[in-house]
Amino acid sequence: MSPGPARPAAPETARATPAPATPQPPAPDPILPVQPARPVTARPTVRPAAVDDPDTAGGTPCPACGTANPPGRRFCRRCATPLDPAAARVDLPWWRTIWPFRRRTRAGSGRGTRLLVILCALAILGAGVFLLLPAGRHLIEDTRDKLGKATAVTPVKVTADAEVPHHPAGNTTDGLRNRYWGAPKAGASVTYTFDRPFRLVDVIVTNGASKDPEEYARQARALRITMDATTEDGEHVREELRISDKPGSQTTVTGISKVTSVRLTLDDPAGTGPGRHLALAEVEFFQRS
Repeated sequence: MSPGPARPAAPETARATPAPATPQPPAPDPILPVQPARPVTARPTVRPAAVDDPDTAGGTPCPACGTANPPGRRFCRRCATPLDPAAARVDLPWWRTIWPFRRRTRAGSGRGTRLLVILCALAILGAGVFLLLPAGRHLIEDTRDKLGKATAVTPVKVTADAEVPHHPAGNTTDGLRNRYWGAPKAGASVTYTFDRPFRLVDVIVTNGASKDPEEYARQARALRITMDATTEDGEHVREELRISDKPGSQTTVTGISKVTSVRLTLDDPAGTGPGRHLALAEVEFFQRS
């Protein structure tokens, strides 16, 4: 049986080609807050030094990085290290090594001179303190006398080397200004003894026979009284009390520490005459409270 006639090939069905997509515009970026930028310092660019530089022939290589340097340079051209540390050490003058004391000195920088100057300064300071110590102590005591309150102190014993009858030396401490100690002549003295040492700040003297002007003029009186104070240490302090020729009390500031006894000597008499003698009505001593 013979094969039948061949069928013609069916035409290939055309495939559907999709249409090209239309490009869409990109979505805009969201707007975000922007922070201020921080300035950044540009870093220096390190350039490697050429080893075969002809200018470095005969130069000193750097002891730190080994870079060759031209002759005559004092610092390395790459790392700035001193090329000759021994030559860079310059001795300081001695006056620059004194202060501050923490400064590190080198040999030849005036170490001995520095020590000598410090020792001399300490010696002068010590001598000044030693010489000014008594003056400073007196200044402190005087300040305390002015700031403190003075209180009366009464002697426990009163003795005189001479006195006229009925006018004993004890009348000078009885608190009455119309009774007096009568001294027969100039140079007579009276001594007051106290039971304990004290700081004598003031002495009040009522000169003459009385504080009354008429009674005052009836007897002679001393215009200068020499005061000799004896301290607890056995030291004797002398002061001159200048007394005005007038009735009433007269105060003299003294300032003597550790006083145990006081002797008053009458000098420079005034108003002398027949039948008259030196009169001293009252003597008061005050201490610092």
